[in-house]
Amino acid sequence: MPKSTPMRAVALTASLIMAALPAVAGPAPLPPEVEAALARGQVPKDALVALVQEVGQPASRLAWQPHQPVNPASLQKLLTTSAALDLLGPAWTWNTPVWIQGEVADGVLKGSLVIKGSGDPKFVIERLWLLLRRVQQLGVREIQGDIVLDRSAFTVPPHNPAAFDNEPYKPSNAGPDALMLNYKSVTYTFTPQPLRGVATVGTDVPLAGVRVDTTVPLLKGPCDDWRGDLRADFTDATRVRFTGGYAASCGERQWPAAYGDPKSYNERVIAGLWRDLGGRLTGRVRDGVAPTVAPTFEVASPSLADTIRDINKFSNNVMAQQLFLTLGATQRGTGSPEQARDVVRQWLVDRFGDNVAGTVVENGSGLSRDSRVTAQLLARVLQAMWAGPAMPELMSSLPVSGIDGTMRRTRNASTGRAHLKTGSLRDVTGIAGYVLAASGKRYVVVGVINHPNAAAARPALEALVQWTAAD
Repeated sequence: MPKSTPMRAVALTASLIMAALPAVAGPAPLPPEVEAALARGQVPKDALVALVQEVGQPASRLAWQPHQPVNPASLQKLLTTSAALDLLGPAWTWNTPVWIQGEVADGVLKGSLVIKGSGDPKFVIERLWLLLRRVQQLGVREIQGDIVLDRSAFTVPPHNPAAFDNEPYKPSNAGPDALMLNYKSVTYTFTPQPLRGVATVGTDVPLAGVRVDTTVPLLKGPCDDWRGDLRADFTDATRVRFTGGYAASCGERQWPAAYGDPKSYNERVIAGLWRDLGGRLTGRVRDGVAPTVAPTFEVASPSLADTIRDINKFSNNVMAQQLFLTLGATQRGTGSPEQARDVVRQWLVDRFGDNVAGTVVENGSGLSRDSRVTAQLLARVLQAMWAGPAMPELMSSLPVSGIDGTMRRTRNASTGRAHLKTGSLRDVTGIAGYVLAASGKRYVVVGVINHPNAAAARPALEALVQWTAAD
């Protein structure tokens, strides 16, 4: 059951009003600057779908193939985060219960420490450190037993991080986990030491049983493909090597990378962090089942409103999939992909009726070749959220053009005036969100390109946004 469903009735009423609005107008010519940018990118006009509509208004300023289903890439996150705000409420938090089982005497726990995951999308290393520090504050310095991890809140199939794009070390390709610790990734920091002729390699997080090269030779020349120059070897999960060098001109850089053996990540990071805190462990870190009695304490996550800012502003795939499965767990009792899809599909049907035709929901992140959605549906979602009580939370989660998130480098006439979610895959590029025009009117804007040259036609979407902002 959801922890709370505040304001849902009001939001549902607003969405039903929007769903009852007349259908958008028929095809209209694309703005000349959009057509020109498509032509420069060698992308035909029929590869674009677009819709521009003033918020709260039934008429469209522009409607180009709005009913054509397309792959939305990360625009899918708008459906996931909007459904979550409606079903769970902006103040929702994930609670991670912890049990200290057994007697504690003179700093020694004769028993086990149990941690049960609830799907928290942002259980980063700092928060895990605080959890273990809390255990020590309760008098435990040595555990003469095991650290037991209960991951039963999610039921997910085996995950291959290389399956989507053959890049298993990209943190964004990590699979979901009820106890997702630090996105199952490691951050390597390279700091030049010119007097020594090396760059030191810092590693966060500490992983028990894993050795990492502590220095790499400094190279002369420009800072170009610095990651390629390092010639990293992550294939041995117990030994990380950098067999190349690092350009001194790069200054200090960080490289987040997914750990090569994700199945053992939780075990290694908890054992390594407990050791770094001065703790001792007689047993091992293993999977198991949490007790049914009340926990010793619980660790609460940031609120859903805070969490979706990371999901949408930085297009965090792992966090989005964690939230997606949480919808299945809270609304259907099972955190499985099937139940999560059913929840989102049903939410869309309840809220938007016939506008859902052609929609395919595979996962919550958009990291998919099979997901489909129409510009019409994306616009209806944005219109309904604008009219609902969670509008400030959703809108503030979207990247601001030229300012932050995935839009920080897009500087043009719309800088600071557009809140836009971005989406991109190999053959997809898209934007969807809100644009404040020069007239003071605010518009819902959706534009998606599905074509092998989609990346080259990204300026067409920028032109669409600027055309909207210019009124």
